[in-house]
Amino acid sequence: MRNPRTTIAVIVLAAAATVGGVTVAVTAGGSIPTYSATGTTSTSPAPAAANGAKVATLHTATATVQGTTERILVDAKGLPLYIYEPDTASKSLVTGQLAVLWPPLVASAPTAQGATGTLKAVATSSGQRVTYNGHFLYTFVQDSPGHVTGQGVQNFFVATPGISSTPNTAPVPASNGY
Repeated sequence: MRNPRTTIAVIVLAAAATVGGVTVAVTAGGSIPTYSATGTTSTSPAPAAANGAKVATLHTATATVQGTTERILVDAKGLPLYIYEPDTASKSLVTGQLAVLWPPLVASAPTAQGATGTLKAVATSSGQRVTYNGHFLYTFVQDSPGHVTGQGVQNFFVATPGISSTPNTAPVPASNGY
C-alpha cells in the first residue's frame, strides 16, 4: 500500500510539471523522480565577452511574452528571468524540486546592463541569490535564449526592468507538508 503523502506528492509534481510543459516520468513503484541541473547554482565570475570585458549578470532584451513584445530581464546567457509571486523581499520560497525547475540566479557581486533597478546578492543556504528591486530572480529549465515559456506558470512571472520595488509582504501560510 502506498503512503498517501507520496501519492499526493507525485500527483502534485506531475500536475505542476504538466502545466509547465515539463515531462515527468514516475516509476512503477510510485517514487518521485529526481532532477539535476548543471551550473545553475554556480557563483563563478561572469563570462568574459569577446573583447575581454565581463558580461553583466543580467541585462535587458526584447522578447515575445504571451503574444506581446516586451522588454524583459535576461541572465548573462540570454535566458529570461522570472520572479516568484509568493516570495518576500527577504525570503526566497523556491527550494528543493521547485528550484530544480526554476533555478535561482546566483552571483556574489551581480551587475546589470540596461536596467537601473536595485540589484543585490542575498545570502541563502544555496548561495548568493540575486534580487532586482527586492525580487529574487529565476530562470526556467524549459526556456532558451529569446524564448519565454514560463510566464504565469506556478506563480512565476517574467521580470521586467520596471518591476515594482515592493514584493509580496504578506505573511506566508505554514505548509501542511503537501
